[in-house]
Amino acid sequence: MSLTEMRLLVFFDLPVRTKEERSQATRFRKFLIDDGYYMIQYSLYGRLCATIENAKVHEERLKYHLPLKGSIRSMLVTEKQYANIKILLGQKKKKDKNIIEGQMSFF
Repeated sequence: MSLTEMRLLVFFDLPVRTKEERSQATRFRKFLIDDGYYMIQYSLYGRLCATIENAKVHEERLKYHLPLKGSIRSMLVTEKQYANIKILLGQKKKKDKNIIEGQMSFF
């Protein structure tokens, strides 16, 4: 069985009007970082997954940590699809460059 590297992308808009909403948004972002996601843009985080099965495990974890309000979406793409992203303004982040160049590590 060959490994198909995938990226699990998480897009979100969370309300931050009240103290409780800000707290939930902070907890959600902290969960993402603690679970191996990195920030691509302010409300877009990504995570490498070795296989589709591994991605599904992380999607289930994500569902368990959802805040009460907001809009959250996920999308699974292959590493090849992700490598085709065109940056229209700005620069690749160091984390993007390292991962795209094939420096994926397995634990």
